[in-house]
Amino acid sequence: MDNAELAVDEDVDERWITLVSFCLHTLFRYNRNIMITDGMLRSARYAFGPNRLHYCGPDRNTQLFANITEDVADPDLLGMLTRFETMYPYLRHIAAANHIADPFDPRVVEAYWIGNELLDRVDKRLFHAHLVDGLQLKKKLGSSFALVEGKVGRGALPHHSFHVFDVWKRTGAVEREHTLASIDSCRVSWGEVLSVSGPTIMVSVASLFYDGNTLALGEPLPRRFVRQLESDYEIEQLAAGDIVTIHWGVICERITPRQLRALKKYTMHHLVIANETL
Repeated sequence: MDNAELAVDEDVDERWITLVSFCLHTLFRYNRNIMITDGMLRSARYAFGPNRLHYCGPDRNTQLFANITEDVADPDLLGMLTRFETMYPYLRHIAAANHIADPFDPRVVEAYWIGNELLDRVDKRLFHAHLVDGLQLKKKLGSSFALVEGKVGRGALPHHSFHVFDVWKRTGAVEREHTLASIDSCRVSWGEVLSVSGPTIMVSVASLFYDGNTLALGEPLPRRFVRQLESDYEIEQLAAGDIVTIHWGVICERITPRQLRALKKYTMHHLVIANETL
């Protein structure tokens, strides 16, 4: 077999894997009694902000935006999401640790971005192996990986906030050291909607600051956001008093009081762990 034939075969295999994965996702999606939100579309909402800035994922932000605004979870979206170098390995890891077949199961997606009980069921040894083999952080970070792996023994979990606070080097398409501003943008923050006027949404949000010794969240202050994603009914109907999540300057979704408690819990947990080695 020559190189051209091999390349064709590899392309066919990749398309076949994507199609099979999508079929599995659809099967699990429509055979549950209750489903609050689609896992793929929720992942896309959180992935949109950094992808728009070319930080991670494939260079297909226009298509990603179209899938979100048209509310379409299809094989093309699945193919894009599986190419996010940090998010997708985490989703696979959480799903496998909880014996869930679909990495885009809504429970798995919620666990990574917001936080839920699935995180507490992840074995520490498997999480360490995920950091070494799944994300190849030992290779990427070199001697600094010792600081990261030490956090696993102190209770780190595969939540997005862990990666933001404790992996000092962004590991997506662009690899560079974090700044305080980029950490604050990269973490999933939360805030209360103060007012909505057309595309402009005023939200009371606490920002991250560094006092010379530790990272901490300040007092909530009003911030102006321009609505980016409008296909979801929950986002279109935002009103004063609603609680929303924000990732890289994009309002992602409205969350429930339970989800807010979880997001605060896992964020503050990993902030404490991060401060141990500053």
